[in-house]
Amino acid sequence: MEDDVEMAAGENGAGELDDMKKRLKEMEDEAVALREMQAKVEKEMGSVQGLPLFLCADPAANQANKEEVDSRSVFVGNVDYSCTPEEVQQHFQACGTVNRVTIRTNKFGQPKGYAYVEFVEPEAVQEALLLNESELHGRQLKVSAKRTNVPGMKPYHARRPNPYMGFRGRTPFMPAPYFFPPFGYGKIPRARAPMRYSPYF
Repeated sequence: MEDDVEMAAGENGAGELDDMKKRLKEMEDEAVALREMQAKVEKEMGSVQGLPLFLCADPAANQANKEEVDSRSVFVGNVDYSCTPEEVQQHFQACGTVNRVTIRTNKFGQPKGYAYVEFVEPEAVQEALLLNESELHGRQLKVSAKRTNVPGMKPYHARRPNPYMGFRGRTPFMPAPYFFPPFGYGKIPRARAPMRYSPYF
């Protein structure tokens, strides 16, 4: 009787081991298939796109690619904070095929109130510009062509004075003109005697 129980337990353990090996083999096959798909997508999109400028072999090619993408994109301002990318895409669907919608967010994940819409065809940009001042979620959108940022060309912003640090202007120091007293030259006012404080007053 005890031999039968041990034999049954051994068969169950072997069956579970086979199941685990089978699952492990399936997971390895899925991982290989995912790697192949990822390599295929990266090959189609091009290895240069998406990399930072200092990592690219040819920055000029990357800049040209960025300019080409920006020529097919528009800037959309005054976007409602509750708007989703799908709603923005539906709003601009009549202009042409929308490739991507990017709603910019701050470091806390809150929307900044503007978005970029990238089209497949460059001609769709002109159609999208006609939707300037159209309404979405009760707000008038500001639509303009997206401009390409040139690396190293940051616009100059004058520094605002900090009210807590005191104002330090950029103008050179100029001493104030000498002030003459109105009641005669060189008269020195008489020094006052220090006041005495009495405990009786």
